[in-house]
Amino acid sequence: MFKKIFSFGLLVFIPISVTGHLLEWDSTLVFVTSAIAILPLAGWLSTATEEISVVLGPSWGGLLNATFGNATELIIAIVALNAGFTGVVKASITGSIIGNLLLVMGLSMFLGGLRYKEQEFQPTMARLNASVMNLAVVAILLPTAANFTSTGISEEVIQKLSIAVAIVLIIVYCLTLLFSMKTHAYLYDVGKSEADDAEAEGHPQKVNLGLWISVLFGVTLLVALESELLVGTLEEATAQLGLTELFTGVILLPIIGNAAEHTTAVTVAMKNKMELSVSVAVGSSMQIALFVAPLLVIVGWFMGKPMDLNFNPFELVAVAVAVLVANSISSDGRSNWLEGTLLMATYAILGFAFYFQPV
Repeated sequence: MFKKIFSFGLLVFIPISVTGHLLEWDSTLVFVTSAIAILPLAGWLSTATEEISVVLGPSWGGLLNATFGNATELIIAIVALNAGFTGVVKASITGSIIGNLLLVMGLSMFLGGLRYKEQEFQPTMARLNASVMNLAVVAILLPTAANFTSTGISEEVIQKLSIAVAIVLIIVYCLTLLFSMKTHAYLYDVGKSEADDAEAEGHPQKVNLGLWISVLFGVTLLVALESELLVGTLEEATAQLGLTELFTGVILLPIIGNAAEHTTAVTVAMKNKMELSVSVAVGSSMQIALFVAPLLVIVGWFMGKPMDLNFNPFELVAVAVAVLVANSISSDGRSNWLEGTLLMATYAILGFAFYFQPV
């Protein structure tokens, strides 16, 4: 029932937000209504991707899921980048990594742990994911470190360094896809049980491919439209709400863009499928670090809106803390409600720190 209300009921905010924009309502009202409108659209985008993946098969389906897994957030980031909110875009990148590793995985472990005393997932996969996330931290740390340790380094040099790092990260991302979908697919084969359950519940075997492709592109366009409204009112709305751009980018935008994945991770954890839940949460963080962030650097360069990987030092500290805590908790391949509480507590502490961070 809740899922239907979430998928259909909140769609009413699409015409409301558009009407508010056309009638020039208060910026905060347009910002809030467009943000709410994006939530169900993210869910439909995820559903359409999953349905098309059933037809395409494991390899192409996995690639499609990897490509559109963070499509909502990527669209919001590109629109914000085009509008000149480079700081907000960088903050949303770090916020997505932090949110997935601490909030999503923490909430999943907590709620799953309340139902089941202890849940298990593959420690081998956890260690591999930890290694990849360590690389991501190093990659986004180096341009910032180069800027702080080198006197007289120009923005042009930082930009070139960022592009070089971005290319390496995208190559690594492609290799992780090859590893997870081809050479070592058995380590990541966490979707079979879900597919079996869907079949048992009467999930239709025949998928209307044309319909779901239309839904995919239609929803993508609507997400782009709502992102324009969201970003267009971002500056005024955050000022009226007393929020900094840093807090908005790190906390609010990632929650909006990743709502569908958050729901999926928590739902499957409560069905005692923690392996799939961890795969969704950590996989999304890896995709942000290895694909979305470097892609935005390259896209910004082509758009004439340069974006580099020279992050706010406090953001880097937060990402390093998130990766360190998440890796230490997930390394043994077991979880319980207390470990979930520790992850959420870490997220709350970082959230307060970003809220009180001066402009």
